[in-house]
Formats: sequence, C-alpha cells, structure tokens
Amino acid sequence: MSRTYPPVSIIGAPTDVGAGHLGARLGPEALRIAGLGQALVARGVDVVDRGNLDGPRNPWEAPTDGYRHLPEVVAWNRLAMDAVLAELRGGRMPILLGGDHCLGLGSITAVARYCRETGKKLRVLWLDAHADFNTSQVTPSGNIHGMPVACLCGMGPRELTHLGGDAPAMRPDEIRQIGIRSVDDGEKRLVKEYGLDVYDMRYIDEVGMKRAMEEALEGVDQNTHLHVSFDVDFLDPSIAPGVGTTVPGGPNYREAQLVMEMIADTGRLASLDIMELNPVIDSHNATAELSVDLVESLFGKSTLMRD
Repeated sequence: MSRTYPPVSIIGAPTDVGAGHLGARLGPEALRIAGLGQALVARGVDVVDRGNLDGPRNPWEAPTDGYRHLPEVVAWNRLAMDAVLAELRGGRMPILLGGDHCLGLGSITAVARYCRETGKKLRVLWLDAHADFNTSQVTPSGNIHGMPVACLCGMGPRELTHLGGDAPAMRPDEIRQIGIRSVDDGEKRLVKEYGLDVYDMRYIDEVGMKRAMEEALEGVDQNTHLHVSFDVDFLDPSIAPGVGTTVPGGPNYREAQLVMEMIADTGRLASLDIMELNPVIDSHNATAELSVDLVESLFGKSTLMRD
C-alpha cells in the first residue's frame, strides 16, 4: 500500500529535568544513532533534522512547593512549544525526541493551538504505562513528568497550564490513554473525576488490542489532527528495558506493532513525541532500535500488504 506523508522535522529535546532518573537527556542522540531519520527517508519521507533545543541544565534539586525543577521545566516546554508550532505552521510534521515526558506538555500545547488556528479536531493518543495526571497535592515525588496531562487539562501551576496563553490547552475528551498500568492512588481519583478515556492493560487483556484501538480511534476523520505521544515505557520492559520507570505487564512486540499499524491506517498522523528513552540503562541501544522499528510502522511499514 502506498501512502504519502507530509515532510517531517526531527527536533531533539535533550533534558531530564522532569524525571526522577538521570539519562533521558541522551535519548535524542540514541534515536538518531538507531537510524530514525534514515529509516523514514527509506520510506520515502522528506526528513529534516533541526538538531537539538538548548535549554537549562538539570539542577537535580528537591521539590519546591510540590514541584521539582519548575523553572527549568517551564523553559524547556516553552522551547518545545515554539519549535513544534513553527514546524506545524510551516506545513511540516514535527517529531519531538525526548527527553522526559514533561515535554509532552509543550508539544501538545502547540498542537492544540494549531488546531484552534486551523479549525482541526484534536485527538491525542497517549501511549504510556502511566496516566501522568498527578498534581502537586497528590504526587508522591514532585517529578513533573508525572503531571503533563493534568497540566494540559488545566490543573497545575499557572506557568504550565497557561504555557500557550490559554487554559486548559485541551479537554479531557480529546485524549485517549493506552497501555496504562501504573496510577497513583490520588491520581486515580482525579482520572475518574475528569473522565479520562483510559484503555488500561486489564481492559486490553479482556477485549484485545484491536478492539481497544478501534475504540480509541473512533471518530477520527479527515478533519482530525492525530497526535501520538509515545512514552517508551508503554512497552513491556522485557522488550524495552531502556526507560527509567519500567512497569511489567505492558504490550508485547506484536501488540505494539498493531497499535502503530492501526494508527497508520487512519492516515491522520500529524505530529509525534518519542519520550523517556534512557540509553544509560538500555542494553546495546536495543530500546532505541525497537522505537525506530515502531515508528516505521507508524509510517506505513506492515507485515502484510493491505489495500
């Protein structure tokens, strides 16, 4: 099956200021070494690598008022927001390489703003082991990579909830979370209160990945901007050890491939994050190579020829 894709811009965001482990700052280079750009070019995609954003270093300090490294997180997310929005306005598909998943806040804030400017309908697929719906009141750690979805929905410090000038950046009904299997107790209450659409691993085990993805993609049409925020810890750690917050019981290789192929089948993928890859604890860059393999499937690689 042949399909054309918009030109792609790769943007590196080498920081781990939102995380509880050092090392995710090396993620962008690991993905480049694993051949991300070359793999997309081989699939006929026009690719430009914009290099890395340059933000503040990680001070590695204790939380202040429930937030760890808030000024640095704000700075990095503003950089990510501006870079992603510039590519979208230029007619290109941004692929943001993290870095930790706090960066999803800046990326999706930009995408949501672009959707408002163009009249597009936003749909976010959040592929993750974690709901990332913590606040300073319920977080056990203060690490902001556990809070981006809450901030996007208007809960959190004003510096982050109003990053793009408007709050909330998106509505809870615009996001679908897939692969969730680790949610803090206070976070569970907030997830239920805000009505997030969560396809956790229990549900996926019960109905199968195909049906779960069909439900998550329901309503996606030609006017939909589909954003995928792919946290590598979405995958089972037996196949993806190179993340700081591994949680057993995630999707296996074939399930993950099905997720990516079904997203590709919509033809609506318009922006992408690849987050939380930590090569410091990876094995011979295997997690980065698997991530590239899965991104190829997002861009049409399939085990079958389908019409």
